[in-house]
Amino acid sequence: MFFGRIIGTCVGFFTLGPVGAGIGFVVGMLLDRGIAKTKEQENLSPEQKNELGQAFFEALFPILGKLAKADGRISEEEITSTERTMTQMGLTSEQRQTAIELFNQGSESNFDMAASLAQFNAKCAQNNSLKQIFLIYLISLAYADGTLHPSEETILRDIASHLGYSKFAFNHLLGMLKAQTRFYRGKQEQGGYHSGDHQRAPSNADDRATAYTALGVNEGINDVDLKKAYRRLMSEYHPDKLEGRGVPQDMVKLATERSQEIQAAYELIKKHRKAQG
Repeated sequence: MFFGRIIGTCVGFFTLGPVGAGIGFVVGMLLDRGIAKTKEQENLSPEQKNELGQAFFEALFPILGKLAKADGRISEEEITSTERTMTQMGLTSEQRQTAIELFNQGSESNFDMAASLAQFNAKCAQNNSLKQIFLIYLISLAYADGTLHPSEETILRDIASHLGYSKFAFNHLLGMLKAQTRFYRGKQEQGGYHSGDHQRAPSNADDRATAYTALGVNEGINDVDLKKAYRRLMSEYHPDKLEGRGVPQDMVKLATERSQEIQAAYELIKKHRKAQG
């Protein structure tokens, strides 16, 4: 089954690269489980993972089509990028045709998104991590250019509601995702935030504010609680934990890469606090 490739590359035509493809993944795990408070399924069988992968695929592409059409038209760039994504995913001819059909269905005005999400919810059952990943990717795709259009946000809020997110939980997730994106873009533009890298002084207030938001904490947090929050976040990257939740190995790799960004945010904060004495 192609679940791993779907998760690992489906965002390629909107995101900022391999690390950017993982933007927000851990943010969703950090969120205080703003969806149904049920025990998460762990240690899924290969058959269960394949079934979830199929459900993810069948829900993702039509909603991508709906988001692409949100501003009134689908651009040539979006079409080209979608085709490139399918190539990167390594889809067979049959799978590719199915993906195109689903994308086109989603772009039609009569697409029943509620029904599609209901089917996805039914397949996911208690697998809240997969629901989080699904919503996070859609937000990341829509916000990858640094702008979230009102029509896109309306669709995303509707999706979040169907997945069981409260308005507060969605706003919290969206804010953290935006901070993650800004932090990543800043890293790329400034040549990177590396541990031990003294070329970039951790004195910029905007950078620090973004780093705090990326970690899901406020600037008034004490050092002990900051470290605890950081460790809780990083613990979500443990390969066994991720795979036990049904996350494929390709996504585990991306999540591990993303952990480097979280570490960079933490190091930026630590440097500033140390400099302040």
